[in-house]
Amino acid sequence: MIKHVLPELPYARNALEPHISEETLNFHYGKHHATYVDKLNAQIEGTEFANASLEEIIANANGGIFNNGAQVWNHTFYWNCLSPNGGGQPDGDFIEKLESVFGSVDDFKKQFNDSATNNFGSGWTWLCATDGTNLEIVNTSNADNPLRINKIP
Repeated sequence: MIKHVLPELPYARNALEPHISEETLNFHYGKHHATYVDKLNAQIEGTEFANASLEEIIANANGGIFNNGAQVWNHTFYWNCLSPNGGGQPDGDFIEKLESVFGSVDDFKKQFNDSATNNFGSGWTWLCATDGTNLEIVNTSNADNPLRINKIP
C-alpha cells in the first residue's frame, strides 16, 4: 500500500507572516491537511486505491476517498504556491499569456479575486491551463479539483 504523507512545507511556519500567521498555518497545515492525509490512508487500505497516486484518486475515486485525496493534493499545491519571497509582477511568456487572455495583470487579479470572493461556500479558485495553451479561472466546490475535468492548475 502507498502511504501518503504530509509533505514538508517549503518554508518555516512563520515565514509568511504578517500575511498568514504561524497560528493559522499550524491550524490549516498541521491539523486540517494532516487529517486529510490520515483519513485518506485509512480509507484506501484494502481498496482498489491502496496503491494509487493522488492524481489517480482524483481522477477515479468518489466519496470520502476522493474528498480526502483531493484535499491532500489541493492543500499541497496551495502551500507550494506561496513564498515568503513572493509577490511582484510575473514576467516572460507568462505575463504575455495573462495579458492576452485577461487584458492585463491587474485585470487578471481583479477577475481572479472577484471569482474567489463569489465562490459560494467552501471551495477553491484556480488559474488553469485548459488545453495546454489557454488560461481560465475555474471555481470548484469543496474538495473538487480541475484535474477531474482535464484542466491543469
